[in-house]
Amino acid sequence: MKNYKNIKNLAIFTVLSLCALSVNAVASDIDPNAGTSASAFLKMGTGAPEGQALGNAYTALSNGSQALFWNPAGAATSTTREIQASHMQWFEGVGDSAVAYIQPIGKTVVGFTGRYLRLSDLDIRDSEGRTQSGVGSVMKDFVGSVTLARTFFGVLDLGATAKYINEDNDGTRNINSAFDVGGKLRLFGNKVVLGAMGQNLGDKDEVPTAVRGGVAFNTTYFTVAGEAVDYCDDKTRYGVGLAVHIPEELVQVANFDLRVGYYTRTNTGFAEKGDTAEKLGLDTTSKITLGFGFYSSEVFGYGVGLDYAMMPSGALGTSHQVAVRMQF
Repeated sequence: MKNYKNIKNLAIFTVLSLCALSVNAVASDIDPNAGTSASAFLKMGTGAPEGQALGNAYTALSNGSQALFWNPAGAATSTTREIQASHMQWFEGVGDSAVAYIQPIGKTVVGFTGRYLRLSDLDIRDSEGRTQSGVGSVMKDFVGSVTLARTFFGVLDLGATAKYINEDNDGTRNINSAFDVGGKLRLFGNKVVLGAMGQNLGDKDEVPTAVRGGVAFNTTYFTVAGEAVDYCDDKTRYGVGLAVHIPEELVQVANFDLRVGYYTRTNTGFAEKGDTAEKLGLDTTSKITLGFGFYSSEVFGYGVGLDYAMMPSGALGTSHQVAVRMQF
């Protein structure tokens, strides 16, 4: 962090800005609007490890409780109640946990989420980057949301989410609101899916507003997805993902997915020796993502699933996210 000149009140914001900026980024890689929008943590993809593992190519694929964090339209096809708990261990000791619940009511699906991001023991530095005595205060950020989603004509899914955002960074509290509005069009028996959404719609100085668009091609044994996202404080980014499906009838246990993705985030140097990415030979890239998932419809009469994602980020370290869900 030696290239960052922080004062105490900006220390937390600087750590979160690492998701958009890198200590090794050259000037041409940094958008002129970088750092102009607050609540940067809203871009972290919490609650949706499937989307993270697929290189953020998830707007067209979002489904179930994970859709509540990504594209609310994806929740519209849910036919049973579902609850999910997730946790992401990010850089610099940042922990990001979330819960989600879906409840179908007639033809409409209602969803609720709660998210809590926290950080303690952050070094305090002066304007020259010199470490000061003591550590920073605990960061406590909370986001709560309510989603409504519904399917029309059997092929068009629409959804909207209202968010309450409470940031408490080093004792400075900001309360904001934002909205997500999304849609999915399922064609040829769900083999081709188009998705689009407006994310974090609100004051661009307070939330990282974005426009996302994606497409997915589904078969029995694999899915390919692509996506573009344009944040108000970043240049347009692109992602592609591949999921290989192992159907339950082949293994007699559960449905298994193996996932890999590529996202055009800025590379952030070399991973340290011993880091997970270094052991996998991914020590020089911040663009590759990996993950897996499984789902069984018969675990003591309930549907149970688990999803995992790994996001290597060079010198910043490797972040991990896991989610467990149950349908009942």
